[in-house]
Amino acid sequence: MIQFFNEDVDFKIPNPRKTKTWLKDIIESEGFELNQLNYIFCSDEYLLSVNQQYLNHDFYTDIITFDNSEEIEGIVEGDIFISIDRVKENAEQLSKTFKEELLRVLAHGVLHLVGYDDHEDEDELIMRQKEDTYIATFPKS
Repeated sequence: MIQFFNEDVDFKIPNPRKTKTWLKDIIESEGFELNQLNYIFCSDEYLLSVNQQYLNHDFYTDIITFDNSEEIEGIVEGDIFISIDRVKENAEQLSKTFKEELLRVLAHGVLHLVGYDDHEDEDELIMRQKEDTYIATFPKS
């Protein structure tokens, strides 16, 4: 099950059914099974406080992913926090549409939950390629 929530922002995901199906398809394409996935859309300040409180990081970010699967192999269960402020700013800086950047971070969180990392340059490149591949599969219209 995939659910979308808001914390301190007024944001509704466009096409929630289509987006849920797309995310589930990504998970299954990677050989995993969906259990529970929560997306929490929030502001920069809210996500900064999450970053400080849970990760001891004192900087803004677009996304934080918490894996709640308790390391049960092949299962996706987690909470993904996304700063809508940061998505808007990143889209502008990268000359992308808000929708493209939103899809990127939605997929990015799922890719973390299925085992991809982006701490090393090589891993980041693989992550970007996966994101691009999956963004291209998002249903048109």
